[in-house]
Amino acid sequence: MNRFYFFLLFVTTATTFAQVGINTTNPQGTLDVTSVDNTGLVLPRVTSVEDVTDGQGNTPVEGTTVFDISRSSTCFYQNGGWVCIGTDGSGNPVLTEVGPPVFDASSTIDYVKASNTDSDDLFGYSVSISDNNETLAVSAATENSGATGINGNQADNSATSSGAVYIFTRSGNIWSQQAYIKASNTEANDLFGFNLTLSGDGNTLAVSALNEDSNAVGINGDETDNSATNSGAVYIFTRSGTVWEQQAYIKASNTDANDQFGRTVSISGDGNTLAVGTFGEDSSAVGINGDETDNSAGQSGAVYIYIRSGNVWAQQAYIKASNTDISDYFGYRVSLSDNGNILGVSASLENSNAVGIDGDQNNNSATNSGAVYIFTRSGTVWEQQTYIKASNTEANDQFGRYLCISGDGNTLLVSAPYEDSNSTGINGNQSDNSSIESGAVYVFTFSGVVWTQQAYIKASNTDSDDLFGWNISSSDNGNRIAIGATNEDSNATGINGNQLDNSSINSGSIYVFSRNENVWTQQAYIKASNTEPNERLESTTVSSNGNLIISGAVYEDSNATGINGDQTNNAASNSGAVYIYTAN
Repeated sequence: MNRFYFFLLFVTTATTFAQVGINTTNPQGTLDVTSVDNTGLVLPRVTSVEDVTDGQGNTPVEGTTVFDISRSSTCFYQNGGWVCIGTDGSGNPVLTEVGPPVFDASSTIDYVKASNTDSDDLFGYSVSISDNNETLAVSAATENSGATGINGNQADNSATSSGAVYIFTRSGNIWSQQAYIKASNTEANDLFGFNLTLSGDGNTLAVSALNEDSNAVGINGDETDNSATNSGAVYIFTRSGTVWEQQAYIKASNTDANDQFGRTVSISGDGNTLAVGTFGEDSSAVGINGDETDNSAGQSGAVYIYIRSGNVWAQQAYIKASNTDISDYFGYRVSLSDNGNILGVSASLENSNAVGIDGDQNNNSATNSGAVYIFTRSGTVWEQQTYIKASNTEANDQFGRYLCISGDGNTLLVSAPYEDSNSTGINGNQSDNSSIESGAVYVFTFSGVVWTQQAYIKASNTDSDDLFGWNISSSDNGNRIAIGATNEDSNATGINGNQLDNSSINSGSIYVFSRNENVWTQQAYIKASNTEPNERLESTTVSSNGNLIISGAVYEDSNATGINGDQTNNAASNSGAVYIYTAN
C-alpha cells in the first residue's frame, strides 16, 4: 500500500482516536497521550507515521503507528508488542495489548535450495540476513564450481570444495536469487563461504575462505602465491543497486600456514568495521597490538579488526587474549555490536577453572572449559573490558563454542554445547551431569557498568548428545533468541511438533526463547519442514526485529533448486537446504 492511501485510512480512524482521548489536531505530527483505558494501559507517544505492515514480520519503528489491515484497527508498536484500539461488544473503545509476532503452526516456512544443487555441496553452511529482512546470504562451503567472481558458470565442477555464496532478495512475500558469488581466486578445497556476514543494509558482505593458501599479507595482496597452505582469507563484496562486485581481498598482517584466518567473521551494522577470528594463529602476544612474530603459543588464536574509510580497508587492531596460552583457540567465534564498538571473542578451549565474571584466569585445571572476552573501542583504541566464564565451569564443556552479541551490545549469548546437566528450561539445576553433551546456553546482560549472568538455558527436551547451543543468534534488542541443537533426534516437522519421538536421529532442531522484563520463556520449538535423520539443522540466524529465523540443514538431500521446490526427492545427498520461518 502506498503512503497516500495509508493517510486516508489514518484520517478515517481519527474519531476513534478522539474517543480514547488522543489529540488529533495534527495527525501527521506528534500525537500526545491524554488518557488510559480501564486496565491502566497507557498509549505510547507517537512521533511519526509508518506505512502499513505487510504481515510478513516487518514491524514498525518503536513508538510509531500504523493502520494494520490484518487487525482492522489502529495499532501502536511499543516495547516489542502491539497496542491496538478496538471496541468491546457494546461498541465502547478499548485498548488491546498484543504480543510480538510469534512462531507457531501457522507460520510461513520457505524452503530454499541452491540454483545449482549438487550432492555434498553443504548449502546452508553459513547464513546472514540484512536488517530489513530483504537480503539473505547463504553459503555452500563445499560447492565445486571453478567459476570466479559474480554470476559465473555454476556448472563447471572442476574445483572441488572451492565453495560459493548465494544472495537471495525478497519482494513482498517472494524470495528469489539475486547473485551467485565466488572468490576472485577460486581453488579446490579453499572452503569459500565457511563463514559470512552481511551489513545492516545488506549492501556489504564479508566471506571467509578458511583454507585459502596465498602468502599475501594485509589488503589486496598477491592472491596467486600459494605457499602458505590453509592460511585463510576474507573477501569483501559490495552491492550497488542490484549489482555485486568484490571490493577487497583481506589477509592477516602475519599470514602463516594453517592459521585458518577467517574461522569466523562479524561486521558492524554500517559495514565499516570487520572482525576476523583466527583460532589457529600461534603468537604468544597478549592484549592489543602485541608482537605478532613470536609463534611460541601454537593455536592460541587471534582476532584482527579492519575498518573501511570510503572504499578503502585498513587493519585497525590485532587482538589477543589477556591470558594467551597454547591451544586455547581464542578467536574461535567473534561477534560485533551494530556500532562496531563492542566485540565478543570466545576461546572455546581455554582451560581456567574460574566461574562468572573476571575470575582467576591463571588456574588451568579445567581443560577445554572455554572462556569469552569482551573488548570495547573508544575512538580508535581497543581494550579488554571483561573476562567471562560459565556459572558451572567444567572441563570439556567448551563454553564459547558459539557466541552472539545483540545489536545494541547489551545482551551476550554464550553456548557450551558439551555441557552435561539434565535440567530443562530456564535456570534449572546445573549440577546433575547425567545428560552428557546435552548442551547449555548462558545469557549475560550489561548494565552500563558490569556484565552479569541473567539466565542459564536448557532445551525443553534435554537429552544426551543433542549439542544444544551448537549455534545461537539474537534479535537486535536481545529479546528474542534462537538456539540450535544440531544432534536433536525428534521426528517432528515444522513448529511446535512432538518433541518426544526420537526416531529421527541427528535431524536437529531450533528453540526460540523470548524475554519480557528480564524473564525468559521458551516460545517455539522448530524443526525442518521435511525432517529426516542426520540432516542436522546447523546454521541459524535471527533477523534484527526477531520476526524471521533462518536455519541451514547442510546434510539435507533433496535435488530441488531455487525456492519452495520438491522436498521429497532425495537424489542429491548432502546438498543442503535453508528454511526461512516467518512469525505471525
